[in-house]
Amino acid sequence: MKSFEDLRIIDLTRILSGPFCTMYFADLGAEVIKIESPQGDDTRQWGPPFIQGESAYFLSVNRNKKSVVLDLKSPEGRQALHELVRTADVVVENFRPGTMDRLGIGFKVLSEWNPSIILASISGFGQTGPYANVPGYDVIAQGMGGLMAVTGDPDGPPVKPGFSLADISAGMWAVIGILTALRQRDVDSSPEWIDVSLLESMMAFQTYAAGNYFATGIDPTPMGSAHPNICPYQGFKAQDGFFNLAVGNDHLWHIFCHTVGHDEWTEDSRFITNADRVSHRDVLVDILTTLFSTRPVAEWVFMLRAAGVPSGPIYRLSELYRDPHVQDRNMVFTVDHPVAGPIQQVATPIKFLNHTEPPNPLKNPAPTLGQHTKDVLDPLGPGRK
Repeated sequence: MKSFEDLRIIDLTRILSGPFCTMYFADLGAEVIKIESPQGDDTRQWGPPFIQGESAYFLSVNRNKKSVVLDLKSPEGRQALHELVRTADVVVENFRPGTMDRLGIGFKVLSEWNPSIILASISGFGQTGPYANVPGYDVIAQGMGGLMAVTGDPDGPPVKPGFSLADISAGMWAVIGILTALRQRDVDSSPEWIDVSLLESMMAFQTYAAGNYFATGIDPTPMGSAHPNICPYQGFKAQDGFFNLAVGNDHLWHIFCHTVGHDEWTEDSRFITNADRVSHRDVLVDILTTLFSTRPVAEWVFMLRAAGVPSGPIYRLSELYRDPHVQDRNMVFTVDHPVAGPIQQVATPIKFLNHTEPPNPLKNPAPTLGQHTKDVLDPLGPGRK
């Protein structure tokens, strides 16, 4: 399904938040022209691991795009960008605020070049406010955005999750902003400037954590894998590894107790309701920890799933990508890179079930630096390169 095959996006981004955003559109058919400096995207040098000299990091978020090298500090580079923007629908950038204006390609200029252009800007702290010019990376936003304060073990230091969630969430919010602006353009062709920050993307994901704080004035704290409002809802250690259990309501609690052979727990005043179980969390978790140590993960998960109790193993990536369900859902595919050779990629998770095309119709690898410069710039005419 190529929903965006008539969409042209000028991608001025690098590293993760912006490239993750534009890859969504590239996967679904948009022409994404990735503008790179002569040195290339920073992540081309990030590693190891490298595959035949190509960064695995860069390859993971830049597929289905065209790479064009331009020096935006030169008049020639800006002129070429001018010509490209005239034919584009969207420009995406994640420079520090003010950089686009210093380069002479800020929103005012872009909207003069193309009166219906959509500019999406991703930054650490947004285009306005006291921190607008403060440099921001994923780990900074995770720390300031409250995520690290609630991640990890109760007695341990603040912990960063294993994925770059601030960058990725900002990229997702930018996608939503662009889709909204494209829809608005159907009724109003004026230009639009979308402002997405890593910090605010973290705040938007707080949901019930923020709700609990607003209701009580008490700072949430790290709870390992546990949930502040539900119990039991966390990871447990079995004989040979770990699995997650999610008893999300009192009905499931009754089913769970019957399944594990302890119907008497449903009558225990400490555990009758979810509120009771949350209040007596420590006692219940100790009891369950002892119980779960008696069998391997596979037996517990099989037993609980058969009864309709949500549970699942805690996978390493090597286990995740061997899972038959993941394989059946076509979440991994292979593309041939001109330098790195065959490389595996994680597919876009959106499925369009009323169409028979494969879930990933475009399967082009991330481009080499400047691979498409000539093809893209030659149509602009002489003196434009």
